[in-house]
Amino acid sequence: MSIGNLIKAIQDIMRKDVGVDGDAQRISQIVWLLFLKIFDDKEQEWQLTIPGYKSPLQSRFRWANWAKDSEGITGEELIDFVNNDLFPSLKKLATAAGVSPHGRVVGSVFEDAYNYMKSGTLLRQVINNIEADVDFNSSTDRHLFNDIYEKILADLQSAGNAGEYYTPRAVTQFMVDILNPQLGESVLDPACGTGGFLTCTIEHLKKQVKTNDDRKTVQECIHGVEKKPMPHMLAMTNMMLHGIDVPTNIRHDNTLSRPLKDYTPKDRVDIVITNPPFGGMEEDGIEKNFPKKYQTRETADLFMALIMHLLKHDTGRAAVVLPDGFLFGEGTKTNLKRELLEEFNLHTIVRLPKGVFSPYTGINTNILFIKKGGPTKEVWFFEHPYPEGYKSYSRRSPLTIQEFGLEKKWWNKRKTSENAWKVSAKELADRNYNLDCKNPHEVEVNHRDPDELMQEYLEIARQLEAAQTALKQELMQALGGRA
Repeated sequence: MSIGNLIKAIQDIMRKDVGVDGDAQRISQIVWLLFLKIFDDKEQEWQLTIPGYKSPLQSRFRWANWAKDSEGITGEELIDFVNNDLFPSLKKLATAAGVSPHGRVVGSVFEDAYNYMKSGTLLRQVINNIEADVDFNSSTDRHLFNDIYEKILADLQSAGNAGEYYTPRAVTQFMVDILNPQLGESVLDPACGTGGFLTCTIEHLKKQVKTNDDRKTVQECIHGVEKKPMPHMLAMTNMMLHGIDVPTNIRHDNTLSRPLKDYTPKDRVDIVITNPPFGGMEEDGIEKNFPKKYQTRETADLFMALIMHLLKHDTGRAAVVLPDGFLFGEGTKTNLKRELLEEFNLHTIVRLPKGVFSPYTGINTNILFIKKGGPTKEVWFFEHPYPEGYKSYSRRSPLTIQEFGLEKKWWNKRKTSENAWKVSAKELADRNYNLDCKNPHEVEVNHRDPDELMQEYLEIARQLEAAQTALKQELMQALGGRA
């Protein structure tokens, strides 16, 4: 069965269930089932590869013992088992004492998960579809799981959850390529969503992995935090699909809820790569976790303050997606930008065109590239152009990684061009830290003086009226002559 057909078949079954309401609930339901299937397949592997491996799950809660048999429990018995036995047991793993790291992973996935299905018969049909079509321990089916995951993400995007934007793969890939993480460097996404930046980083690091110790190093160096339950569940699954078997470093939490002063040098990282939520407001009191100069309830600004605080002094670098509003905004934004220029090297701002995040938002966005250890001497701007013939991006015609070849070719041999220009830090300070610098190489349209344009318009209108009058007279004469 094709991926599209498999997911469609599962969703069609769920649509018959009175308990599941809408795409988001259907996706959440698929994801926890998929996670348990993956975890079970991985456990089979760990029993062979990890000496003395012991499952954190009671025997009757392992997928193989309650879900695998297509003729197994169903109907009321299945719903009763899932709601009253399975879920309570898995949720306890999040907080119970003495739980293994593998158990903590399961607990963190299920602490806010929920079974929406009311019909055990329909739930059995969904389980049988998942069990029949994929085996994570088959090398070919591993790719299939990734395809399923991508299809789920596409469906989640179609569900159109307001304010939740998923970073296009091309943007993610470009940011990782430019930061070029090295094995042993700590990497953090403090608002990791479904884990796109982190999995892209893992794939980048895999080229440097030579030994088992190297693999362990990758697992230890990747860190993410996600506030919302469903994206966190997807992120955990995504990590496992990319070889992070025990993703305990992907926490279900709100990064902003910890006071900035509580972070110690041990918490600092080499790399931050993120697309923090923008346009949103944090709950009352969160701003009190930050010094007065940063206090605001605007989410993106608080994340920017946190990112600046968490970068290591010598090696710290970051790539952050931010909206145009950050570039020209004042107040807290001015304080952040002043500090960025005085204490960091804000060396590059890539200005993305409209439509990159289409259809989720039309807001113009930018990628800020920062190095710890300032001050900034000059900021280079690179305006990413549309491909020839494009007026915007869309779901059918998205931004591609190949387009970023322009930036990559320019990156190490920086020269002014029709897409690239630089502005000194002094000039930006004189502009009160307004970083919304327009491309000076664009052909400016001379709109001329309004009074002059009005006189020209009135003259054209007078000439048009005279021509209409003359034409009318000609027609009258012609018609009169014919009579």
